[in-house]
Amino acid sequence: MNVLGYLPRKPTAALLCAALIGALTLTATLAAAAGSSPTRSAIARRASKKTRPRGPSYITGLSDSHDEMFGNSQWQQLHTQIARLTVPYDVAVRPYDLEQAEAWIHDAEARHQKILLAFYHSEYTPKKMPSVATYKRDVAKFIKKFPHIREYQAWDEANRGYVPGYFQSPTAVQDAQYYQALKRDCIPCTVVGLDILDGEDIYPTIDYIAEFKREIGRLRTVMPTTWGLHDYSDVNRFQSWRTRDLVADLGGEVWLTETGGIVKFGNDFPNRNGSGLRRAAKVLQFTFGVAASNPRIKRLYIYDWTGGTASTRFDAGLMNAHYKPRPGYVVVCKQLHAAHCNVKTVNN
Repeated sequence: MNVLGYLPRKPTAALLCAALIGALTLTATLAAAAGSSPTRSAIARRASKKTRPRGPSYITGLSDSHDEMFGNSQWQQLHTQIARLTVPYDVAVRPYDLEQAEAWIHDAEARHQKILLAFYHSEYTPKKMPSVATYKRDVAKFIKKFPHIREYQAWDEANRGYVPGYFQSPTAVQDAQYYQALKRDCIPCTVVGLDILDGEDIYPTIDYIAEFKREIGRLRTVMPTTWGLHDYSDVNRFQSWRTRDLVADLGGEVWLTETGGIVKFGNDFPNRNGSGLRRAAKVLQFTFGVAASNPRIKRLYIYDWTGGTASTRFDAGLMNAHYKPRPGYVVVCKQLHAAHCNVKTVNN
């Protein structure tokens, strides 16, 4: 049966006319039931949804160890949601280090920051790597003391190696063992696999990643799905191939746990008459583009907020030593769409 009901096999002209009128009436009724044609404003709204540009696929925060950052109005207007802190692995048993860490964590939590906590060498024995048992014991005390922190890294910039006169870093095998100990002590936590520096030559870094993964397999520990990368060497040369290749080699989701524009570091990155400040600002703009071009990069932690003085060995601060904004701050401010970015910047 069709929508017009039963019709004779040989309809008369009158019946055909009635059928046509009925069909037209039904069509109008169905159109009315479905709603009227979309208005111009409705069409515009739909078009707007289709053409509206998408935001970046990553979120941006700061990596810095000075709690003064959280009280700074220029930091507050950025409205970041994430922050990263590095502390000695034995911070929980060292009263002075613990006091500093507690102040930073308290201020970060008061500003509703999700904290990523990275461990590194002891300030008291920086050239001696801890045993797995010692690492596990001290880290477990920290986790117990700060139960709200649920994102960790086993060792900051693990592949940096020995820095003469400063500190020692773990081998890939040691770092995998620390990763396993940390993951077992904080089961509900996100433990970022590795935290590595790219380097001008990335092949030693690639070897480190491979050795770490082999040890993870030997330990029969869950392979990380989130990884940490510092891409200073790449972006500060206005290049992106190192970051791209290392992200592919790591696999999974990647957080740029330290990145940014170097104001001053050795002879390669001087700061003569403010040239380092201008270069660092351009690097930051470039870095945002690199992160946006790779959908597997999900977080970007700019290092750092607090700048140094003329005698500082490594300086990448968005502020100078007196917390006055540098040109790099303006780049970050505009990227995060803050309200008052046109501030007077300093040349030191």
